[in-house]
Amino acid sequence: MIKLAFVFTQPPYGTATSREGLDALLAATAFCDESEIAVFFLDDGIFNLIAYQKSEEILQKNVSQPFKLLDLYDIEQRYLCQQSVQALQLEKTNWLIDCEILPRTELMEKLQQAEKVLTF
Repeated sequence: MIKLAFVFTQPPYGTATSREGLDALLAATAFCDESEIAVFFLDDGIFNLIAYQKSEEILQKNVSQPFKLLDLYDIEQRYLCQQSVQALQLEKTNWLIDCEILPRTELMEKLQQAEKVLTF
């Protein structure tokens, strides 16, 4: 059962949306069991998970590295949209963390099971 679903649709740079979403996600672990939290990455949100980002080239702090904390916090329900990966031609990408790659229809079915959905 998924009590809280966090959906990342925004890229890591340009706004603080992804960083704020990750902060909310980690804070939620104090109130929910980790097994009741799921994280979904779709559209431009998949850019948050690309390993080896060179954010210093755009004079930004790397905000994606903290997503590795999902392992430390034992958040295991992590899903990546297959269509987003294909549309952005990122099939051969090294991902920062392991996620289950699902077709969008399956991803949306899982998302609909959530009691609450927060989108960032």
